[in-house]
Amino acid sequence: MGALDGRIAIITGAGRGIGREHALLFAAEGAKVVVNDLGGALDGSGDDRTPAQQVADEIVAAGGEAVANADDITDWEGGKHLIDTAVEAFGDVNVLVNNAGILRDRVLVNMSEAEWDAVVQVHLKGHFVPTRHAAAYWREQSKAGKEVHAAVVNTSSTSGLLGNPGQANYGAAKAGIAAFTVITAEELSRYGVRVNAIAPAARTRMTEQTPGLSDIVQVPSDPSVFDKWDPANISPLVAYLATEACPITGRVFFVQGGQVRLFQPWTMTETIEKDDRWTVAELAAEMPRLIG
Repeated sequence: MGALDGRIAIITGAGRGIGREHALLFAAEGAKVVVNDLGGALDGSGDDRTPAQQVADEIVAAGGEAVANADDITDWEGGKHLIDTAVEAFGDVNVLVNNAGILRDRVLVNMSEAEWDAVVQVHLKGHFVPTRHAAAYWREQSKAGKEVHAAVVNTSSTSGLLGNPGQANYGAAKAGIAAFTVITAEELSRYGVRVNAIAPAARTRMTEQTPGLSDIVQVPSDPSVFDKWDPANISPLVAYLATEACPITGRVFFVQGGQVRLFQPWTMTETIEKDDRWTVAELAAEMPRLIG
């Protein structure tokens, strides 16, 4: 018995890296998988359906069930077709893992409008579109009297939650995904849908090109040493969050190697207050106390 027996899952960006590991583990745990990947380059250019098909073929060769899908998850009709693909192939959809992403790193003063728009489009709209169509599907099931036990797992990043210079576009989109997760978890609970997010740290095409990370994400030369950057380390948490019995919703988790940490959302802490309007001079005197 697998942890995901009977679950039908869509995984975006599943042709390579972390998404590929998600797809392989989900299938090994008994899920039927729609492997979505447009097959583009790291910067989002190109269109190669081979990666998604290769992963689907690998799952089928191992005795699992999978189909490949190359819909653009930023396209409204493409997102709907992605959900329809799962229903047509396997009769239902229970899990959506939003994983697809690109990088176009640049310091703000050198960043072009196109570099900003492309990254926000793929990450933020690329989470919204599939989730919107999946949510509509689950709402209709719920309204029809079916008991829904669905799960969405989004992919945020420490670049957005903690900040990383040179990634204003990527970080802003990833911080937006965390907020999107919390809000949609509240909205969709009435339909039997849970929504969580992860902020993974692993060896991928992205981290291998991220300044400050490329030198430390390498495979250990000693095979007996645990490879904490192996992308396969990320997938068990995603699989758990996708299980039918998991009670967690509206949370964001950091995961790397064998470590899982819970993020605390934006929280108000210290306070300064008076029973009147502040003057600029008063704030100049008191604000240092507020920020410690």
